Amino acid sequence: MTQPPSNSAIQYRHYVEADFEIARQIYDLLDSEFEEDSIAVTFFEIDEVEAIWCACIYTLEYPSDDFKSRMVTILSSNGFKSGIESEIIHPTDWVAQTLRKLCPVRAGRFLIHGSHDNDVAGFSDIPIRIDAGLAFGTGHHGTTAGCLEMLERQLKSRKFNNPLDVGTGSGVLAIAVAKACKTQVLASDIDPVATRVARQNARFNNVGKWVRCVTAAGFNHRGITARTPYDLIIANILARPLQNMAKEFAAHLAADGVVILSGLLPHQKARIIAAFQIQHLKFVKAHIRDGWLTLVLKK
Repeated sequence: MTQPPSNSAIQYRHYVEADFEIARQIYDLLDSEFEEDSIAVTFFEIDEVEAIWCACIYTLEYPSDDFKSRMVTILSSNGFKSGIESEIIHPTDWVAQTLRKLCPVRAGRFLIHGSHDNDVAGFSDIPIRIDAGLAFGTGHHGTTAGCLEMLERQLKSRKFNNPLDVGTGSGVLAIAVAKACKTQVLASDIDPVATRVARQNARFNNVGKWVRCVTAAGFNHRGITARTPYDLIIANILARPLQNMAKEFAAHLAADGVVILSGLLPHQKARIIAAFQIQHLKFVKAHIRDGWLTLVLKK
């Protein structure tokens, strides 16, 4: 799942704290309001004991007062009187800070680990070394692990020969496909930092010759269109871009191709499936890991 570039400007967060039901309603309003603005909208629990949740938006824009004003308007017009708080979030390499404390993660045969755990893989494991870095995708997040589990499920019945990883982040999913299928994989990301990191990680995992990384927004790259159609497309990004690109997924997918999608919350399942069914893709399976949804569809 692609995150805002880690070397970008300071982020601004505007948020409301409430109980689960109110925070969920506020999140739905904010998600609809800011759907076309390409900014992150989310909600999460901040106090398990007191059952307090947070609904918020993140923006890189400065000044960000316009976004806060729109929040005030949409919430007040729907009867919510909760105060909106704001804070500045300085760029921090959270992956580097937290990975030191994290153990290797297993997703089927795939075992994602840091270089400090090089000896943990068993004989039948497919080890993937991902060290702390600037791109999203250490394998510890439920979206990444969910994609790997669904990938292994598909690999039990077929091999893929022309895969594409959209929003590659650290490159972990592209590396996994390359190792499992022993084939060329194209990996793309909108963030040039991510493509550089993914390229490095592919070399670290001895699949540099099999993983090609390009910087692109969605499918908008000559290198992507040149290799169409793909028999596998994996995309661990966010619900809104997945929904908006459903037609492009279908256009670039082979007749018997498989799509694995994540970066999704369970309540987003119906609208994502509907967007892809309109493009004649059939729903195969939904999988939830650590509260995150992964979907598998076929053409």
